Amino acid sequence: MLLVEFEYLRKGNIIKWNALERTGKDLKKMAIHPEIGRLSLSELLASRVAHDLNHISHIARVMAKRYKEAVGPFIEFLSILK
Repeated sequence: MLLVEFEYLRKGNIIKWNALERTGKDLKKMAIHPEIGRLSLSELLASRVAHDLNHISHIARVMAKRYKEAVGPFIEFLSILK
C-alpha cells in the first residue's frame, strides 16, 4: 500500500534529520535550485511541510465531497463542499 510505504519513508527521513547535528546557521545555508534559483535550507524544509499539507487538503476535500448531499442545508456552513 502506498500510504504504508509513504509512512515508512517519511519516518526514515525524520530519523535521519533528527540524527544530524545542526545549528540555526545550517538553516540559513543557501543552495541553487535549477528553476527557482537561490534558496535556503529553511525555505526548502518549509516547502516540504507545505507540500504535504497541500496533499492533506486534497485528501480532506475528496473525503468531504462524499457527504455533500448528506449534509442537507448545512452545506451553507461547510466551505469545503462548495
